Amino acid sequence: MTPILSRSSRRRYVLDANGLLAFLEGRSGAEKVRHLLTEALRRETPLLMSAVNWGEVFYIAWRRHGEAQARKTEADSLQLPIVIVEADRERATHAAALKQKHGLGYADAFAAQLAIESGAWLVTADPEFEKVGKSLARYLLPRYGQ
Repeated sequence: MTPILSRSSRRRYVLDANGLLAFLEGRSGAEKVRHLLTEALRRETPLLMSAVNWGEVFYIAWRRHGEAQARKTEADSLQLPIVIVEADRERATHAAALKQKHGLGYADAFAAQLAIESGAWLVTADPEFEKVGKSLARYLLPRYGQ
C-alpha cells in the first residue's frame, strides 16, 4: 500500500458515504460538501473516497431511487473532483483492525482507514466515528434529519 500524498501540503479530505449522499441528495450538509468540492477544483487537490464507500453510495442510491437513478448518480459523480481509492488487501486488513478495535461498521472502517492513511479529515455526519478518537480528524456535517 502506497500512502496517498497530495501534490501540495494543503489539507486533504476523505468523503464518507453519507457526505457524498448529502451533497447528491441536497440534504443538510450539502453546502459544506459543495464548498469542499469547489475548493478541490480550485486547488487541484481532489477529495478521496474508498471504493467500499463508493459502493455504499451506489447501493443506497439504488435502494432509495432505483437502478436508473443509481446509474445516473455514478455518471454524475465522475464529473466531481473525487478520487476513488481501491480497497486492496492491506487497506482491508487495516480497516478490519479499526472495525475490531473501535466497533465501527465495515464500510465506515474503510473511510476511517483512508483518512488515517492519507492524513486527511473525514467528511461525515456519522457520530459513530467518535469511537476512533483523536487519531481521526473529522469535518462534521449536520446529521441527516436535523
